[in-house]
Amino acid sequence: MNSKSVSVGISQPFDCNYIEGNKEQLLVIQEPQVDAALFEQLLAMGFRRNGNAIYKPRCPNCQACQSIRLNVNDFVLSKRQKRTLKNNRDLHWKVSHTSRPEHYILYQRYINERHSDGPMFPASQSQYDDFLLSDWLPPMYIEVFYHEKLIAVAVTDDMAQSYSAIYSYFDPDYAERSLGSLMILIQCQLAKSLGKRFLYLGYQIDQNRKMSYKRQYRPYQILTALGWQVGENLTPLSR
Repeated sequence: MNSKSVSVGISQPFDCNYIEGNKEQLLVIQEPQVDAALFEQLLAMGFRRNGNAIYKPRCPNCQACQSIRLNVNDFVLSKRQKRTLKNNRDLHWKVSHTSRPEHYILYQRYINERHSDGPMFPASQSQYDDFLLSDWLPPMYIEVFYHEKLIAVAVTDDMAQSYSAIYSYFDPDYAERSLGSLMILIQCQLAKSLGKRFLYLGYQIDQNRKMSYKRQYRPYQILTALGWQVGENLTPLSR
């Protein structure tokens, strides 16, 4: 794979959104031109996207944020995940490459009802656009329907060899269906069917209970100082 040097800056410390009382700093890519190929290389180095910004936590006194991904060819469904698929056989989904007003309406309800204690509350259209949309890599939208009703959306970045799960949200009335899990399973299945290798899930933060679900998809890979390693045993992998 061809590589290039990129300019990187570091933010000032600010209050951490994930661990109360901690301060956070970010490495930020400072490049005038970014494309999907470069971003995919940066994902493999632990970076993420927020809107047009590409960042990576670099906190001097904390290493809680761990990049986590799935090799979709190695992923094995657990009994619970099989039940999730079985219990949602009456739903259908499709892929869209266009942001629609219905997406934001659903996002707004999800944030305001389920995450009113978080940094994204209250939801607004400008916040939604700044968080999820990108000028250089328009995301795709996996839309999940109950009959004709849109009940969930997974916003996903599509690259040559991988998907990056940016954010998923759903109708709170359907929370008992484990739609968050379902959307990860759909992304994994779709990636595998298209010959991709990885599904990036963002950062695993063990100290934050809302992040614990990511370790349920196995065998997962964690990025360490020695490179990507598998799961609990941290077996080294070639990059």
